[in-house]
Amino acid sequence: MGIDLQQVINSPLGLRLVSSVAQRLPPRLGHRLASELADQIVRRRDSQIVRAVRANQWVVNGVKLKGDAMDQVVRATLRNTAHSLFDLYHYSHDMEATRQRIVFDSSFQKIAGRSEFEEQGLMIAGLHLSNFDLVLQFLCRDGMKGLVLTLPEPKGGRRLEYDIRKRIGMNLLPASVGSFRQALKHLQQGGLVLTGIDRPIENPEVYPRFFGRLAALPVHHIFLASKARVPVVITVTYLWQDGKYHILASDPIDMDPYPNLDEALLRNAEKVLAVAEEYIRRAPQQWTVPLPVWPQVMHLMQK
Repeated sequence: MGIDLQQVINSPLGLRLVSSVAQRLPPRLGHRLASELADQIVRRRDSQIVRAVRANQWVVNGVKLKGDAMDQVVRATLRNTAHSLFDLYHYSHDMEATRQRIVFDSSFQKIAGRSEFEEQGLMIAGLHLSNFDLVLQFLCRDGMKGLVLTLPEPKGGRRLEYDIRKRIGMNLLPASVGSFRQALKHLQQGGLVLTGIDRPIENPEVYPRFFGRLAALPVHHIFLASKARVPVVITVTYLWQDGKYHILASDPIDMDPYPNLDEALLRNAEKVLAVAEEYIRRAPQQWTVPLPVWPQVMHLMQK
């Protein structure tokens, strides 16, 4: 019987085991073990995570993948996910070792050097590319001040991750009406707010187009940026051939005014997602969302 990565991710016991093993293994052996685990998962074609990754990769690769080509992309994607999970728990307890693995692109320098409050606030929109979690933890421990909007009421493995982030000093705000008010005030005061924008949600109010298809993605970052009159900046992490995690940032994306709120949310969300598409296309197999971003295409994926 294979191991379901989704169960590991959602299980506190599973994550504690992963963390314990990752801290003790050298990277070369850890990456080899991670690859073997990913290959086991790929063979479980009917598992939730494999079907979701197949659907997501099918869309971002232009709905052209099939057969062996699709299998190879899914395997590479899950191997990248497993390697990132190993690196997260292997390096996150060692700031200096983590620092040696991270490179700030010139596009990210202004964000890294921001003070806690400046003349204008900034909404940071993160993508689940490569080891975004390791980089975020490092930045917050290294002194970057900002509010981090997270999933509401995290449970299971998500709760363990939440507690770990809290212990290292991350200023976390589980999504709620109250936390959105706090985030809005923080932006209006010139602060930094960070949130992910590519993890799907249930029953969204609007469905922005992403890679040409209606996507079940959140738009709270658009609402907050528009209300606070601040730009959105997309930040991404790539694992490059030098074995290091490189952090890049987009140019500021201003929110356009529209007379209708729903139209404003939809059009500005699509404006931001159009930039996000370009970053994902650079390394689609490093995009690690384990849930279906386009639920309507799931039935096209063979079990």
